[in-house]
Amino acid sequence: MFETVREDLRATLDEIRSAGLHKPERVIGTPQSAAVAVTAGGTPGEVLNFCANNYLGLADHPEVVAAAKDALDRWGYGMASVRFICGTQEVHKELEARLSAFLGQEDTILYSSCFDANGGVFETLLGAEDAVISDALNHASIIDGIRLSKARRFRYANRDMAELEARLKEATEGGARRKLIVTDGVFSMDGYVAPLTQICDLADRYDAMVMVDDSHAVGFVGPGGRGTPELHGVMDRVDIITGTLGKALGGASGGYVAARTEIVELLRQRSRPYLFSNSLAPVIAAASLKVLDLLESAGDLRERLADNTKLFRTKMTEAGFEILPGDHAIAPVMIGDAAEAARMAELLLERGVYVIGFSYPVVPMGQARIRVQLSAAHSTADVERAVAAFIDARAALGAAQG
Repeated sequence: MFETVREDLRATLDEIRSAGLHKPERVIGTPQSAAVAVTAGGTPGEVLNFCANNYLGLADHPEVVAAAKDALDRWGYGMASVRFICGTQEVHKELEARLSAFLGQEDTILYSSCFDANGGVFETLLGAEDAVISDALNHASIIDGIRLSKARRFRYANRDMAELEARLKEATEGGARRKLIVTDGVFSMDGYVAPLTQICDLADRYDAMVMVDDSHAVGFVGPGGRGTPELHGVMDRVDIITGTLGKALGGASGGYVAARTEIVELLRQRSRPYLFSNSLAPVIAAASLKVLDLLESAGDLRERLADNTKLFRTKMTEAGFEILPGDHAIAPVMIGDAAEAARMAELLLERGVYVIGFSYPVVPMGQARIRVQLSAAHSTADVERAVAAFIDARAALGAAQG
């Protein structure tokens, strides 16, 4: 039987490659940092890394690494269990309490990933008599999580408050018992920030709850790094925050839901990804606690990240590249054609700059881009070298096409 399936799969893979949509995986032989060594899938050698979610440069921070080593001796390697059986250690409860305090929420529940966190919220909280209103550019994990629930589904155009209000009216007039507005805090492919003040105002007007996936903000957005709710001054008005430990907060893995007490209590009883997945490895929980310690005095890291972001966006714009507007560390360089974006990324890697071309289905057809991500670990010289590489690669690409 599989031989027939094999041919179909090969044909699909050939179509992906011929359309320029194939996504190769490059192998690095060093810790995650501002510079990494590529050992396979590209030109071997050390390259500047401009495509990691390592916003604060903490993925290889010596104090985080030391905390992880100490945790292995103190707590062991893995839990080999789910939380409600025998998978809860003191370190898990301590991290949940620390995250709650940091994010200004009443309680927090840990998950294996933010994908799992988003996959476990909607089915637990919403039934067929409820409604969820989702931004059109929300992360795939939110979309998949919503699909698991029986709630009525409404979608509004990205950050379009008039359309959000229209959908809220529609849900209200349809007799929805509960209404939940869900949005990314920062949209990962564009670097756009959600207008949370207006969203919370509409939620108050239509008696809806607000949920924010703040994976690309917590740690470095807002005066204290507490994310987009802090940035907009609505920390007390957001009911549910989901996020990850795998980006600015050390870059390992793990996710969480920080929310009202009753929401978290119900998730502990009914959320399937929580009930049926192994507990977060204690070494990650302990290292994440160290990251939260470091965030208390990370103002210089956040300032350096902001400076690097401004420098890159300014220099690239001056050089004639199209970058989506904003001031977030996600700086998408728009290319358009998928094959051209992939070739541009290859040319940049040859010039010592590691970036990735994003194309359909990750972004809409015809909107291929190179998503550059700045880090506090980058030096000014690193940023200037990246800009020079973009200019040189564009010239090489143009020469090849001409």
